[in-house]
Amino acid sequence: MSQSLSYRDAGVDIDAGDQLVENIKPFAKRTLRPEVLGDLGGFGALVEISKKYEHPVLVSGTDGVGTKLKLAFEWDKHDTVGIDLVAMSVNDILVQGAEPLFFLDYFACGKLDVARATDVIKGIAQGCEESGCALIGGETAEMPGMYPEGEYDLAGFAVGVVEKSKVINGRRIRPGDVVLGLASNGAHSNGYSLIRKIIERSKPDLDAPFNGGQTLRQAVIAPTRLYVKPILAALEKFDIKGMAHITGGGLTENIPRVLPDNCVAQIDAQSWPMPKLFQWLQQAGNVDTQEMYRTFNCGIGMAVIVPAGEADAVQAFLAGQGETVYRLGEIRERAGGEHQTQVA
Repeated sequence: MSQSLSYRDAGVDIDAGDQLVENIKPFAKRTLRPEVLGDLGGFGALVEISKKYEHPVLVSGTDGVGTKLKLAFEWDKHDTVGIDLVAMSVNDILVQGAEPLFFLDYFACGKLDVARATDVIKGIAQGCEESGCALIGGETAEMPGMYPEGEYDLAGFAVGVVEKSKVINGRRIRPGDVVLGLASNGAHSNGYSLIRKIIERSKPDLDAPFNGGQTLRQAVIAPTRLYVKPILAALEKFDIKGMAHITGGGLTENIPRVLPDNCVAQIDAQSWPMPKLFQWLQQAGNVDTQEMYRTFNCGIGMAVIVPAGEADAVQAFLAGQGETVYRLGEIRERAGGEHQTQVA
């Protein structure tokens, strides 16, 4: 008779998965909102919509961290990629005026390392807490043979809510409106295939002093900035006509996503300082300037379009909320079929 086999013999450790759930419960608990019904660990999560909304509209988004994870594996740095994961989804739904309600994660690996997974999900909980968003559940998938040893994949799913009359869709944007830019923390979670290639080719000293007290390694791995709380506060006070989260495609490909067909965002390249990280990437990789603008955020993580008469007040308010804000340019009439974001 052949030897009896268990799930653990096949490479799946149920006890490790149970331990991970126990480890993350205290972090998830800190993120809970009054709308959440029930505890972490059920088959589904229940969330009611606050009665403060007359005509609530749900806004959803999903994303991952991309090849930035490859650096997390190589550098054994797992405590901030969870923040990246949350930010990529909650910043996306924020641009339509939505307040993030809850977040779910998907963590997949070949063999579950409980300590490493706990670090990752602790970062997810931190990102949720900083966004006022409840971490209400997720899925940990241990799949032997699917991933190289020590590697994992992440996906995240956010749902928010906005009053129907206050949905931001960019349709009211007109020539003369002003484009403000909120500073990024670095490359956020985009362009890392190119970043990794530049690092591989130039072989820099990643741990040498690079920018103030920061090393190049720290600058490259810095987590995506969360804009939720300052932007939601600004929406209560000002007429924000459109917003663009500057992700894959950089400045030139994301701002057009919120512009009417007859409008162009004319961005002054001298209106904000190119952070040292992007200067280094451009020089070390010999990257064309326009390629920089269509690959990286180049120091601007969120674009906010407002009426000219409110631009100064919005800029001052967001600065008071802890953001570094630049007046990037303005909206003008589009000439023919020209690209809808011009950086010059």
